[in-house]
Amino acid sequence: MPNEHHGGELDCRAAVLQLWDYLDEELTEARMTLVRQHLEGCAACLPHLDFGRAFLDAVGQTRAEERCPPKVRARVMERLREAGFSTP
Repeated sequence: MPNEHHGGELDCRAAVLQLWDYLDEELTEARMTLVRQHLEGCAACLPHLDFGRAFLDAVGQTRAEERCPPKVRARVMERLREAGFSTP
């Protein structure tokens, strides 16, 4: 991925690091616009955007069909905490 930063534009690294917040619409409107412009206009980053959308769609469809067993959910959440991700 290119790693350039021009004024208000995002580089690939910054755009991909914000991908999940972008897909969850958790960024400011201005940041959403910057990330969207980069992800949709960058041939190197577009596959990340496509994957993220497909992943969330698949998870959403599965979630409606089945509930995750509590033991599995607890193990996943623990692994995320161990990896340094905060969880609610």
